[in-house]
Amino acid sequence: MDGETIAARLAQVHDRIAAACERSGRAPGEVTLIAVSKGFGATAVREAAAAGAADIGENRVQEAADKRPELAGLSGVTWHMIGHLQTNKVKAALGLFDIIHSIDSIRLAEAISSRALSDVPVFLEVNVSQEPTKTGFTIDEVSDAYRAARPLHLDVRGLMTIAPLRDRNEDVRPIFRDLRQTAHGLGLEQLSMGMTNDYEVAIEEGATHVRIGRAIFGERPA
Repeated sequence: MDGETIAARLAQVHDRIAAACERSGRAPGEVTLIAVSKGFGATAVREAAAAGAADIGENRVQEAADKRPELAGLSGVTWHMIGHLQTNKVKAALGLFDIIHSIDSIRLAEAISSRALSDVPVFLEVNVSQEPTKTGFTIDEVSDAYRAARPLHLDVRGLMTIAPLRDRNEDVRPIFRDLRQTAHGLGLEQLSMGMTNDYEVAIEEGATHVRIGRAIFGERPA
């Protein structure tokens, strides 16, 4: 991918999404591609948007706050918070993002609800693999978390997870399958899962939102 434009990389990702959908009997329109611009500036975001990226993801509140003033005239873009959100950054996040994918505690859910002027679209983050370095509810906790979140000023769209890095993508298929089964058991249809290394498997297992950074923007600057 070295030397390729963001537009060319984005087109390749769309092609691979379409192929994964075809393999699993799905329509490409069922999958929202979130272009994750972590580590890249406003110019790269504009280039991605000009190439058709309608959904932009950021991992950090401060990085998004730094970029957004330069992107004030950019219309038709939905902004997704996909990284860990600290409760002391909730007020800023609500002013920057349309959807929050990383509700990893009831405390955070309550903090968002207490500051929200209307129901905030969110995903509950699930640490399916139970990695100690990751945040999120366990599979066993998420049902209670969903019940606790429902009375709040939140629009719980679905569940989100980050799969562990594995040498073979097939090794993370059970992670995505477990998330899908858990979501459907709660009556939730949307699944935020799959990144550059594993998004095709995630789509085959039902992902409705994939979060792609490197495959679109290239290697992050050192």
